[in-house]
Amino acid sequence: MPSCPPSTTGASPQVQLLSNGRYTVMLNAAGSGYSNWRDLAVTRWREDPVGDGWGSYLLLRDEESGDVWSAGLQPCTDVTDAYTATLADGCVSIAQRRGTLTTTLDVAVASDRDVELRRVTLTNHGEGPREITLTSYAELVLGPAAADAAHPAFSKMFVQTEWVEQGSILLATRRRRTPDEAEVWAAHVAVIEAHDEGTCEFETDRMRFLGRGLTLRHAQAMQDGTALSNTSGCVLDPVFCLRRRVRVAPGASVRMAFWTALADSRAAVLALVQTLRADGACAQVLAGSMAHAMAEQTRLGIDAVQAERFGHLASALLYADSRLRAPAEVLERGSGGAPVLWSYGISGDRPLVLLRIASESDLTRVHEVLLAQRYWQSKRLGVDVVLLN
Repeated sequence: MPSCPPSTTGASPQVQLLSNGRYTVMLNAAGSGYSNWRDLAVTRWREDPVGDGWGSYLLLRDEESGDVWSAGLQPCTDVTDAYTATLADGCVSIAQRRGTLTTTLDVAVASDRDVELRRVTLTNHGEGPREITLTSYAELVLGPAAADAAHPAFSKMFVQTEWVEQGSILLATRRRRTPDEAEVWAAHVAVIEAHDEGTCEFETDRMRFLGRGLTLRHAQAMQDGTALSNTSGCVLDPVFCLRRRVRVAPGASVRMAFWTALADSRAAVLALVQTLRADGACAQVLAGSMAHAMAEQTRLGIDAVQAERFGHLASALLYADSRLRAPAEVLERGSGGAPVLWSYGISGDRPLVLLRIASESDLTRVHEVLLAQRYWQSKRLGVDVVLLN
């Protein structure tokens, strides 16, 4: 069974950063990651290379057998006949085969709009039709990631959700605590390509979706025959969750696009969603995302090999990687904490890259690290570089 499970050797999971300079998605080979807009976390994420259960997920349920799995390995794919994850600068594609059904997940960020696309393609290689239910799931933050990590229960209290019947759109906003605080609005919509028909269920309450004491791997809402509650408003633990059901004929394919859009007003985000229903919207976003990534590489003066190497290093910045850290006995001698960093003008709020140099021959490495920093900054990943001469 080819797969990409979390590493147990101290290595960080392979990740890819997708960004248009304002909206950023981080995704690893198992399908976990985060979404950020400007300086705000859209979805909740924690650095956890072992469990790796944080991200925006697409869950599938076979209505005949009751079998449940996810578009990636996380959070609930246990068995698959084939699995491949292609992490490219501009688009991430995850494909897996389960019996006679193949699923392909394509993820991209629009270059010209603050929109995230997660498109699923279902292909039926069997002789009979398949009835498949697709469900999206993401825990909402819509605020600073550090504040959410420090006080998650308090952070959740300020997110309010809304269901717009016309267009089947889920909305969420963070209630402002002060008049000068910026507004943030998020929209989530599911569109079936070619024949967008049928009803759409929704959920915005995490407890109702998971059930008491359960996790995404065994969520109550994913049990056979269970429908979503269609709950919105002020909930204690907000999520974005949409469900659509499709019928895949023998030898045929069906595509469904799950869109997430961000804007600074309700009217603006609703107008943004309307542009996503046009024919060819998915193809346009995927092509535009790849073109933007290539243009950014040209602007920064890097090639595809360097971009791949910088992405590999980003994995170690986001997940603990013992291979790129000092030995344990060296780390144990460290003392002083953040005040020591402050004395050198280093905040300590961002990941640190330390490069030791001893001669002029090391200047090439310095140039490459600084180029990597510019690349990460273009993806809205803030990194401090420290040179030790």
